[in-house]
Amino acid sequence: MKELFGELADGTEVHRWSLENGGTRLKVLSYGGIVQCLARPDRHGVYANLSLGFDRLEDYVDSSPYFGALIGRYGNRIAKGRFTLDGEAYRLSADDGDHSLHGGAEGFDRRVWEVEPFTDGTDVGLRLSYTSADGEMGYPGTLTAQVTYTLTDRGEWRVDYEAVTDRTTVVNLTSHVYWNLAGEGGGTVEGHELRLAASRFTPVGPGLIPTGELAPVDATPFDFRASKPIGRDLRAGHPQLLAAQGYDHNWVLDKGITAAPEPIATLHDPLSGRTLEIATTEPGVQFYSGNFLDGTLVGPSGRVYRQGDAVCLETQHYPDSPNQPSFPSTVLRPGETYRSSTVHAFPA
Repeated sequence: MKELFGELADGTEVHRWSLENGGTRLKVLSYGGIVQCLARPDRHGVYANLSLGFDRLEDYVDSSPYFGALIGRYGNRIAKGRFTLDGEAYRLSADDGDHSLHGGAEGFDRRVWEVEPFTDGTDVGLRLSYTSADGEMGYPGTLTAQVTYTLTDRGEWRVDYEAVTDRTTVVNLTSHVYWNLAGEGGGTVEGHELRLAASRFTPVGPGLIPTGELAPVDATPFDFRASKPIGRDLRAGHPQLLAAQGYDHNWVLDKGITAAPEPIATLHDPLSGRTLEIATTEPGVQFYSGNFLDGTLVGPSGRVYRQGDAVCLETQHYPDSPNQPSFPSTVLRPGETYRSSTVHAFPA
């Protein structure tokens, strides 16, 4: 179902699309490809929206910390908003102090996407398309991106990314859903249990820019190889937790880059009984524990969002890869196709 959600200041219409399949209910905005709602039942069959967000378009435009949005051209941070590619230096939009975050001040999260619904056998979905002009936010090349949201008959939400360019560039697309398996407005997620299939992470320095090290998680608060409550070690006083005011780091997935999505994370809420399982082709995942939710934003539930009220699990290549030659490359050249896939499953 398609409906008008609102208009931007320039008069551009923003629509909302509603899908349902396999027990999952999904609402998506053409603005930013935003997942406004992803609803699942709890152990008693009671539905709740598991994604933080807003009721009004104006709030997404004015106040959103990337709630539910598609992120590009480059998910996460690029140091000093600069990189050099094939000997040519590029200067990006710096929207996070001196650094470029999530594609700059007017990234893919703030663009209106073309949306086309589809049915494929027992699956339903949306194809979202956007063409980023050469030089947009400082990035070289005209990048044509397509992101496909699919709801399977098993209730999985699958995200497939594709992009091509007419000039050598860098690209790192992801989704920025803020998850709370107790339901939007359900309070802290510190009791949620998380498992990450990662033996290493990328420590950060000033500005949350990776140092280049791939550090072992063993004997640190960053060890989620066995499922544990998010809040167990959150106040351990580890220097990396102090630097980020919690968890806001890239985990180096043990599986590396894969042709098909492989399981990398399990999030479980013991109170509601809901579980989220994530599989991806990507080599990393940014685990963010909602550190900068400060009690100034109000969700559809009428409740404010406070620090620790959600968790983000952004499948990705590593932050600042264009400036870190030892990290997996994010370079895309003409004639190549960027592809990435992530599957979100909700086992009963």
